[in-house]
Amino acid sequence: MFDIFDLYPWLLPIVIFLGRICDVTLGTLRIIFVSKGERYKAPLVGFVEVFIWVVIISQIFAQTNSIVSYLAYAAGYAAGNYVGILVENKIAFGYQLLRVYTKKEGTELIKALNKINIGATFIKGEGAISAVHIVEIVINRKSLNEVINIISSFDPDVFYLVEDIRYKKKGIFASKH
Repeated sequence: MFDIFDLYPWLLPIVIFLGRICDVTLGTLRIIFVSKGERYKAPLVGFVEVFIWVVIISQIFAQTNSIVSYLAYAAGYAAGNYVGILVENKIAFGYQLLRVYTKKEGTELIKALNKINIGATFIKGEGAISAVHIVEIVINRKSLNEVINIISSFDPDVFYLVEDIRYKKKGIFASKH
């Protein structure tokens, strides 16, 4: 099918390596889309992922005596996992819930968040040692670092949790966040 590899056999391991990076990266994104309930994106990404994989694996079987191709396949898989994580962090798809526990006045944190058009919910709670203020914030993942910086500036001793959200409905969400 690919006669070019007969002319340039050194090219096959490079193509295998790069192909594996692509298909494993797409596999990482597909898993994210499945976990977020993206029923249209996941199958499309999966189709491309498997197509690349079939082409690559067919070339490996065509060159069954090439240890370099096997090593390129394994190295591409490892690199694809790394690249997939980088890409996933860059696109930061989805929403997260930040649950903030502070001994400071929670309404002041909400005011600071409102300045950048982020809504939050304040709850009074009782911790193991003393009363706490709980602030729940739903944001898109791209805003996470900005919001954590505001929270940490508000209370350097803050305790917070970050959870992924599969679905959300309504609420106050800024267009830029």
